[in-house]
Amino acid sequence: MVGRNLKDLPFMLYADSKGRVYEHPFYRMIGFLGESPEIVKEDDLIPMPEYSKLFYLPNCAPMGLDPVTGEIKSIRKIEVGGEVTKCYGVAAFLEPGFVRTHLPAVDYSEKGYCLPMWAYTAVGFKDDKYWVAGFRIEYNKAWDPRYFDDKELIPAIQKYQSRHGEGPLLKHLVGCATKNHCFAAKNLFLERWEAPMPVSQACNAECLGCLSFQNEGFCEPSHERISFRPSKKEIVSIAVNHLEKAPAAIISFGQGCEGDPLTEAGLIEESIEEIRKHTPRGTINLNTNGSQPEKVRAIAESGLDSIRISLNSARAGFYRAYYRPRGYDLEDVIESISLSRKLGLYTMLNYLVFPGITDQKAEIKALTDLVKKTGVNFIHLKNLNIDPELYLEKMPRVDSPAVGLKNMLALLKEELPSVEFGYFNKTVR
Repeated sequence: MVGRNLKDLPFMLYADSKGRVYEHPFYRMIGFLGESPEIVKEDDLIPMPEYSKLFYLPNCAPMGLDPVTGEIKSIRKIEVGGEVTKCYGVAAFLEPGFVRTHLPAVDYSEKGYCLPMWAYTAVGFKDDKYWVAGFRIEYNKAWDPRYFDDKELIPAIQKYQSRHGEGPLLKHLVGCATKNHCFAAKNLFLERWEAPMPVSQACNAECLGCLSFQNEGFCEPSHERISFRPSKKEIVSIAVNHLEKAPAAIISFGQGCEGDPLTEAGLIEESIEEIRKHTPRGTINLNTNGSQPEKVRAIAESGLDSIRISLNSARAGFYRAYYRPRGYDLEDVIESISLSRKLGLYTMLNYLVFPGITDQKAEIKALTDLVKKTGVNFIHLKNLNIDPELYLEKMPRVDSPAVGLKNMLALLKEELPSVEFGYFNKTVR
């Protein structure tokens, strides 16, 4: 990079076979935009947020920058004190509210497996700090890890169960809170903010990065999908209690531990109608793939307040390659977005971003056109949890340069001045 001393870059990280992480004494960190290595700009580097995680990537050699020659190399081993150590790549996973700008620089040629579904981020070390490639898009106290202390959670669960029993849905949500550490599920028992309402066992998409279902031999899903159809009675009981008691209360259908909630549209519609007979308080939200517009209409007309529709791309080829939809296409999703706005819902996009793909000029144009056409209120920039090698392998090859996610956000804000950008759902009533 012209005018920049490469020796000022953070050092490359590597791990040994036991997952112990070290900084390399010579090579500097780089990142990837898609499949292209890139020196991470100074304004793309931030100290790693406190509640982020580090991962090491077995059989993936880290790639580093020679600060003297500018050459990028795969570092497969290092000799320290006469002992030779095999090197493995290291990546970070950012805490909520941060968007990664670069993928980790690793050599996947010997990997031979699929990485678990996390959003792997470039990371280095300098001045006694880990530095990550990313930026904060939003801070919200309600999703700050510092306010999710399990020492408070366990007695809260016991108290909640003593008052409300142990129905199947409540039992499932206890597992979500204690095993999967779902913040939304924890909120239910702490009686605050946004709480989940999973209802669907099925889905009409087969997403590459599905958190609750993966075909055998692929990789372990992050969550266990709900295995039963909750009763309307239990849904209403839990929802009304939360909406009545919680500050900034939200109940959201459509969670990582289920399929798509539109496959249970009738149950959701009936439940919302009954909930609103008991309380006008709080926000009822739907997180969905938006695949069936008429079901979106039915749920909206039952008393829904907001909707968040997920997509990884506003380009049909990229959308199909990730979602692998069954019986619908991106056109249906766009129709659901437009319909939601026409019906007065606060309409959000759950936009799954990936460096080198999302920030392509062609994608920025396609997203801008979609938002102008539909009138979206809010765009969530969510890091896509997936093995980077897998995603890049499955995406279409196009000739469109990537401008970087921070530049992308600046361009979107300029083109879409009335749209809000962030990371978290919000109350709308």
